[in-house]
Order: sequence, then C-alpha cells, then structure tokens
Amino acid sequence: MKVFVTRSIPEKGLRKIKKRYDTEVNPEPRRLEKEEMIDAVRDKEALLCTLTDMIDREIIESGKDLKVISNYAVGYDNIDVEAATEKGIAVTNTPGVLTDATAEMAWALMLAISRHLVEGDTFVRQDRFEGWDPTLLIGTELKGKTLGIVGMGNIGQAVAKRAVGFEMDILYHNRSRKPEIEKTIGAKYLDLETLLEDSDFVSLHVPLTEETRGMIGKEELKIMKESAYLINTARGEVVDEDALVDALRRNEISGAGIDVYADEPYGANSDYYDLDNVVLAPHLGSASHKARNGMAEMAAENLIAVLEDGMPENIVNPEVLKEEIR
Repeated sequence: MKVFVTRSIPEKGLRKIKKRYDTEVNPEPRRLEKEEMIDAVRDKEALLCTLTDMIDREIIESGKDLKVISNYAVGYDNIDVEAATEKGIAVTNTPGVLTDATAEMAWALMLAISRHLVEGDTFVRQDRFEGWDPTLLIGTELKGKTLGIVGMGNIGQAVAKRAVGFEMDILYHNRSRKPEIEKTIGAKYLDLETLLEDSDFVSLHVPLTEETRGMIGKEELKIMKESAYLINTARGEVVDEDALVDALRRNEISGAGIDVYADEPYGANSDYYDLDNVVLAPHLGSASHKARNGMAEMAAENLIAVLEDGMPENIVNPEVLKEEIR
C-alpha cells in the first residue's frame, strides 16, 4: 500500500509507517499547493496530513484509492469530513497527547502578557535597562484573579486544574456542564456573557465549528472588563480579529495572548504587529518534544489501524468503517 505524508513529522511516527508501507514524504519544509496535493494522493491508499493542509473535496475525490486521512492535529476543520465520509474514507485525529502542552502554552501567554515579559525582554535587548525602577513595566498578579474558561474539554480542564495552584477563582462556559470538575476544583458554570463580565482572564478552548466561529466579537469584547486579558490557543477564527485589534487599540481590554490566527496557514494578522498590549506566538500550543512525538505515533497508529481493517483509537467519522469491526 502507498502512503503520502505531507510534511516530515517526528521519526517515531514515520518509522511505524515506513516499516509497513511504500511511504512518500514531502521533502520540503513547506505547505504543498493544492495541485501538488492532488497529484500526490492520486495513487495512495492513505494520507497523513497536518493542520496547515487544506484537504477539500477536490483533493479527496482525486484520491481514488484513499481509505484514510490521518490528521496530525486534534482539530480537523482543515478537512472536508463530509466529503471524506461520502467516499467511505476514515478521518482520524490526535487528541489527548497534546493536552498538557497546549494548557501550558495558555498559561505561558497569560503570564507573558500580564507581566510584560516580551516588552521586558525587548527593553533589556535595546540596552535601556539601567537598574531596578519602582515604576518599570508594572503588571498584574494572577493570584486572587478570576479565570474564565470557554470550552471545558480536555485542554480546558487542564488549564483549570493549573489555576488552583495560582489560587484563582475559576469560571467556565461549555455546551454541557461538568459536575466532576465543579466538585473537584470548585469551577463555577456560567453563561458566556456573565463569564465575560466577571473574568479577569478569558481563555478559549473550543473547537472551530459553525457555532464557535466568531464567537468572540465586538459585542463580547465590550462586555469584558477594561482590565481583562483574552487568551486564544484554540483556533484563530473563534475570534473576530478585526474587532480584537480595534479593542486593543482603544484599550477596551488590557491585553491579549494569541497563538492561533484566522488566516492560517498563511500567517498571522499583521494588524497586531504595532500593538504593545498583545503577545503573539507562532502556533506553539503542541510544540513540546513529548506532545509532538506522541502526535506522530498516534497519527501513524490511526493510519495503520484503518489500513489493516482495525478500529483506530481516534476516528472522527466511525460510520465509514465496517459494522463488524466496530
């Protein structure tokens, strides 16, 4: 069987695939153009792609023999799952292994923006530091503040558990209540509007769906406190970026920490660049050795399971697999 891998991933995952199948890996560290992707999948049984690859209906239909699309990511909004399902192609993802890394990234952004770490680093590198100053880059402590978590899945829960150590009050909004997390760490469930009103930090952890696209826009930002911070490690399109840039310019909120962007995979919104109250990261949420290696192994194992008529650990559209192996 033939497998195409759109970008070189950690060797732990590649080895698993190369041992079993005729494997072609894009040798260049770049996202392939659509026509290149179409040509690559024409004679392949399996595709292992990353979140920067837009796998649309045309690409899916060009893969006449495709049995599985293994996504090296938790989210799968880059794949036309409906088109894949119509063709009987299994779509898989890699949840769980990047939970801690992404939760830690949210905390890194919270600390960086509230304590002016990026500004401080630049200040020192510009040789402007002349000793301790009682008024230099005064920030906000986290202890005793209120953290509002939007989306209480695995990552949201990991963020919430870490808030206990900072002695923060924890609020959350989710499609359904999580009684266990309320009981164990004292998180309080609220509607979105009240959460935005009451939180000092708002951290987003929802998947990108039609319901969540643009869920934080002009009106939602106006509801937030002027002293509040917005943290986004979910998906860029969850936030109306134009509205956020405007709110930051007007100091309607105190700041933001951003790891994801609406125009990915084409880059970040350049309107952020001249703002000093936003910290920008290049989608580093899962960028730890442990997480990326785990993702590679899981993506490989998911792919292998489908090709060998098994049930992958993580499948987005299980209805495409044969009834007898469910």
